[in-house]
Amino acid sequence: MERDIYKTSRTLYIIEATLEYFVSLMVAGVYLAKLTTAIGLSDSFTGILTSLVSLGCGFQIFSIFFAGRKSVKKVVTIFHTLNQLFFALIYFVPIFNLSRKVKSLIFTVLLLLGHSLNNVIHAPKINWYMSLVDDHKRGRFTANKEIVSLITGVLFNTGMGAIVDEFERVGNLNGAFIFCGIGVFVLALSHSLTLIFSKEKEIELDTHDSVKNNIKGVLKDKTILKVVLVPVIWSIANYASTPFFGTYQVKELGFSMLLVSIISAVGAFSRALFSRPFGRFADKRSFANLISVCFIFELVAFAVKCFVVPTNGKYLYFLYVVLFSIGMAGINSGTINLIYDYVDYKKRTSALAVQSTATGLIGFLTTFVVSFLVEKIQLNGNRFLGLNVYAQQVVSCISVVFILIGIVYVNLVVKKINRN
Repeated sequence: MERDIYKTSRTLYIIEATLEYFVSLMVAGVYLAKLTTAIGLSDSFTGILTSLVSLGCGFQIFSIFFAGRKSVKKVVTIFHTLNQLFFALIYFVPIFNLSRKVKSLIFTVLLLLGHSLNNVIHAPKINWYMSLVDDHKRGRFTANKEIVSLITGVLFNTGMGAIVDEFERVGNLNGAFIFCGIGVFVLALSHSLTLIFSKEKEIELDTHDSVKNNIKGVLKDKTILKVVLVPVIWSIANYASTPFFGTYQVKELGFSMLLVSIISAVGAFSRALFSRPFGRFADKRSFANLISVCFIFELVAFAVKCFVVPTNGKYLYFLYVVLFSIGMAGINSGTINLIYDYVDYKKRTSALAVQSTATGLIGFLTTFVVSFLVEKIQLNGNRFLGLNVYAQQVVSCISVVFILIGIVYVNLVVKKINRN
């Protein structure tokens, strides 16, 4: 029997994804809200900053420059190390004795640089590691990878939340920021080591096509365009409301970091519980069928979120997180694996780049446009169309509408495409 020389690298991929997930937790949600609140930024601007992860996806168009390269390991390692070091530095911005405007500028630049560099090499990194996985086991492998990230992420998030709460209890928020910044720095170095020690499979591709031709080839491929529209619709639904719930938890709902960590833990366990069954389901029935099922969970989740207010926040938000997490057990891997189900391997890096660019830019623009509505409702005393409602309730209703559109589209269009 031929020795599987990539077995260790697949294990390192799982560890790499876990460490990257830890870093992403530290620059999103309530952690980001803590930083922006300390700097003195508004809820609407915090929502826009939260969606920088989406805007950063726009830089994935530059991944096409790597489409014809036999080796991407070196550039992926360098870019990833830099992007995570930028993320570590944002925790030191609030403690500097600078004006609010200068802090806001430095913070925004560091966050944008971090997300941009991360996304430039996202598609080639995914292609690098997924080439080491058997096509018939992609669903189960991505599920296992996600389960490890989620379970360990629960422990990490709960521990970090408790530590930040303790620093706040003794009135030393700057100490919490320094601790978190050093923590992200250590994670960044550990993450780089997993990339360095992973093997890379060289794939023979046609390197004669220019970047322009690669893009034109993807944009003229009707199948790719149909597939890409699925994550685009999801991006609109998600970024219409999710970026505004970090500050909602900290301010209106009054959640402590520990409570946020506990709710997140339950969500992570819910997602982990469904990840492997969803993976098996996708391997047997296709990722289009999986996304259709997951969108139904998200429809109910966002519908619940429409009714979350301070009086019921601890209960309904808890229910929303569980339902949202179950849906996410298949959506993230599903939208990537749609490319592997329907796109020729020579076009996959370019297709992934175009898909992420489209979803990123549209996701950011969605949050940017919706932020004006959020600010208007808040300045109007939390009133909208004569009703006393929070801005986060209104934008959740927008998410419901687009999830409905997504369910209809997947069932009427995507499921009818012939699989690769």
